Amino acid sequence: MTNESLRIDALAPAEMAKKAEDIGVKKANLPADQLILLAILAGVYIGLGGVFSTVVSTGAAGLPFGVVKLLSGLVFTVGLIFVVVGGAELFTGNNLITIAFASGRVSLGALLRNWGIVYVGNFLGAAFLALLIFLSNEHTQAGGAWGLNALSIGNMKTGFSFIPAMVSGILCNFLVCLAVWLTFSCHTVAEKVLAIIPPIATFVAAGFEHSVANMYFISLALMVKYWGSAAFFETIGKTSADFSNLTLQNFLFTNLLPVTLGNIIGGGLFIGLLYWRIYIHSRH
Repeated sequence: MTNESLRIDALAPAEMAKKAEDIGVKKANLPADQLILLAILAGVYIGLGGVFSTVVSTGAAGLPFGVVKLLSGLVFTVGLIFVVVGGAELFTGNNLITIAFASGRVSLGALLRNWGIVYVGNFLGAAFLALLIFLSNEHTQAGGAWGLNALSIGNMKTGFSFIPAMVSGILCNFLVCLAVWLTFSCHTVAEKVLAIIPPIATFVAAGFEHSVANMYFISLALMVKYWGSAAFFETIGKTSADFSNLTLQNFLFTNLLPVTLGNIIGGGLFIGLLYWRIYIHSRH
């Protein structure tokens, strides 16, 4: 057994920074076929957190606003728990590869290769899960209230202007990468789970924007809007025209583009490069 496996106290932040650097190097050098499959899994896992969150928030109108947000945030944490404990490659978490890049152990090309492959894989996984959820008629549950909730979420997310969407993305991935950063101190699965819950529940409850989660949420909402049956819309007393923000163009350019940029800044700069400057740069 290694010394680390016998250690029971959490790693100190300086040790966490070294661990983050080593993990970044390993991630940047994964073979493309392994990387894309792990990224697809991560897209599915984060989407499953979105499914759980939608279920919990459906029909909760009688509860106080904060309580609904708290419950939605707590259950959404399963997505990152699946990613970290199960092993998968998530674009937002991989923004922390900036630590290894800043140390000169990962090239810009390797960094962008990882981000590019993982981003595409996450999109494939999230959209595939959205398709399965739609085909399962999940949106017809609770007398169509589940689908109305999904439509409302997608319509809201595609109604931002550029700067608010980007800033919301910054705040989101500051918290997501903080969650991943905290797991670097852990030795056991239980410790990792407990480290993940507070930051992820915070970002979801606050309504911050996560690019990969939105790949699921908005993909599903678009499917329900354009492929939902007439009977479904009649049941919820709405038409597809009532969700005017919900278009493919708004998905890609009003939400996903600014949110992705914000995620990179919030995770890669405000967590990754800041901790690199504090704990690693000072060693050189």
